[in-house]
Amino acid sequence: MGRPRRPLLDRERITTTALAVVDELGDLSVPQIAKRLGVQTASVYHHVDGRDGIIELMRERVASGIDTEALARGTWEAGMAGWARSYRAAFAAHPRAIPLLMTSPVRAPMVLLQYERAVARLLEAGFALPDVMPVIIGLENLVLGSALDLAAPEAMWEVADETVTPLLAAALGAAPEGRADHAFELALAAYLAHVRAMLAEDQEARQTAKLKSPVPRTP
Repeated sequence: MGRPRRPLLDRERITTTALAVVDELGDLSVPQIAKRLGVQTASVYHHVDGRDGIIELMRERVASGIDTEALARGTWEAGMAGWARSYRAAFAAHPRAIPLLMTSPVRAPMVLLQYERAVARLLEAGFALPDVMPVIIGLENLVLGSALDLAAPEAMWEVADETVTPLLAAALGAAPEGRADHAFELALAAYLAHVRAMLAEDQEARQTAKLKSPVPRTP
């Protein structure tokens, strides 16, 4: 028999299958992936470093949908906001993968380079080095929580008897459509306002310290 025109198994097919399994079941195992692909489990191990390796492949695939160029557009605030919106959209496409990705260390070089660009943007804006990762992690918490919210039903509260919770019923009735999007933009604006104030306070403190430092005497 001749050789097949394309390999029966490669990392791209493994990644696509793994994401399909996670989208359906919320978890994965190497034997599951092998069964879906119609190969032996050992064959999958020839291409990836076990379950952790598959998770990193999924991370790369999902993160490839993030527009990292957004970080360079406009002010640092506009850049971070654009990155956040793109980040949210990419992960919202695979919400059941989020718990797996959040509980596994980030190792994929392509993904690490995205963080490198975010760090560079914040340092360029004037953030102190110790503040950079808390700012990024805070934004990630907001983004990933909202990405999960996008997968939830539009109507998350079912009021059976409005006489028991009349205020809640009235608030739900007055809420605009697209509650997840409205909530995300509200939280993002609040986050950026806080981080902006934090940066201003830090810069003011550094300027004050600089003015108070003794001027070296010339001999």
